[in-house]
Amino acid sequence: MASLIVVGSQWGDEGKGKITDYLASQADMVLRCQGGSNAGHTIWVDGVRHALHLVPSGILNPDTICVIGNGVVLDLGIVLLEIKRLQDEGISTKNLVISEKAHIIMPYHFTMDDYQESLKGDKKIGTTRRGIGPAYMDKVARQGIRLMDLMAWQPFLEKLDYNLREKNEIFRRAGLPLIEGEIKERLIADFAVYREQIAPYVGETIYLVNEALAAGQKLLFEGAQGSMLDLDHGTYPFVTSSNTVAAGSCTGVGIGPTRIDKVLGIAKAYCTRVGEGPFPTELKDEIGDNLRNWGNEFGVTTGRTRRVGWFDSVVVRYSALVNGMTDLCLTKLDILDKLPEIKVCTGYSLTGHIVTKMPSTLEELAKCKPIYETLPGWLTDTTACRCFADLPENAQKYVLRLEELCGLPVSLVAVGPDREQIIVRHDLF
Repeated sequence: MASLIVVGSQWGDEGKGKITDYLASQADMVLRCQGGSNAGHTIWVDGVRHALHLVPSGILNPDTICVIGNGVVLDLGIVLLEIKRLQDEGISTKNLVISEKAHIIMPYHFTMDDYQESLKGDKKIGTTRRGIGPAYMDKVARQGIRLMDLMAWQPFLEKLDYNLREKNEIFRRAGLPLIEGEIKERLIADFAVYREQIAPYVGETIYLVNEALAAGQKLLFEGAQGSMLDLDHGTYPFVTSSNTVAAGSCTGVGIGPTRIDKVLGIAKAYCTRVGEGPFPTELKDEIGDNLRNWGNEFGVTTGRTRRVGWFDSVVVRYSALVNGMTDLCLTKLDILDKLPEIKVCTGYSLTGHIVTKMPSTLEELAKCKPIYETLPGWLTDTTACRCFADLPENAQKYVLRLEELCGLPVSLVAVGPDREQIIVRHDLF
């Protein structure tokens, strides 16, 4: 097997970074395919916490090539700061390659993000306000600025002038500060510095990736966010600005779908989401507060409090369908160790009918009431378990029941944040 895509099965924050880091030790190349600095992956190695936003999680493995693909929108300030932080921690970044076709997030994208979100009032999406959506808007409008433009410089200046004419007109009407005069000159000076600093990492990646596949190398595609935040298949409009499902990995690095061998879905043993939008199994009680605190459910990127709920098999089955998942990984099983009983959503009640498929509209989803199956807890610390047989009997039964409900083999089970705290039931590479 040569290629494996890792995707989130819920609303993001499922622990993809930890699993990518674990699998990266077996991979020749790890690729980040979409999204921007609104994503955050936390990885613990030997008790040391590493927070990554744009650099692929495989960077902690010195023999792994790490690629940021053309589908990513790049905040140069953040990626350069991340590179420096890694270097200061003694981690080499010489194996990092960034696609010259990746689009750049510009300062005016932050202003646009704030402005657009403020106009929505109580219907706001709950974005991270990091300019991600406006950068993708410019990409679709065919006026985005790519790394190759910055490297050539003159195309960068020409495209910047065009974009500022448009954006300043919007800002003028909205009563927002304009980017002109000294402010524009400082922007250009900042990007001249960025250009010099990022240059060693910029390259052509499409041939690099496809040649690695042709040579039989093992490639690991690292997803950002979760399937329910996918622009087309998530809970629109409360979604992110890119395709987070497996197909997005193909377009995000320039390979065909026939080159993918397996798709691994990552799901928490419970469920969380950040931002606005329906969340059928959300817990607004003491159990939810406990799970939030035990699981440290606060955003890596923003610090925002995550909403917490019981495991929703309807969501994961839907994610399995739109991703073509072959395997499932269950993370944070240990967070349930203190609960005497655990609920699992097996379906919804909608206007008196039992529903086992994801409703098409937000209005229907908001009306859905979860149908729960209650399973006994295990009240035993699982963090030292390293094989499935080590788990308490009720923990094993919980995993196997989720496997039945989701229709996928649970191939990996994580029982703690560290790289070593993982149970392997089926090899993926």
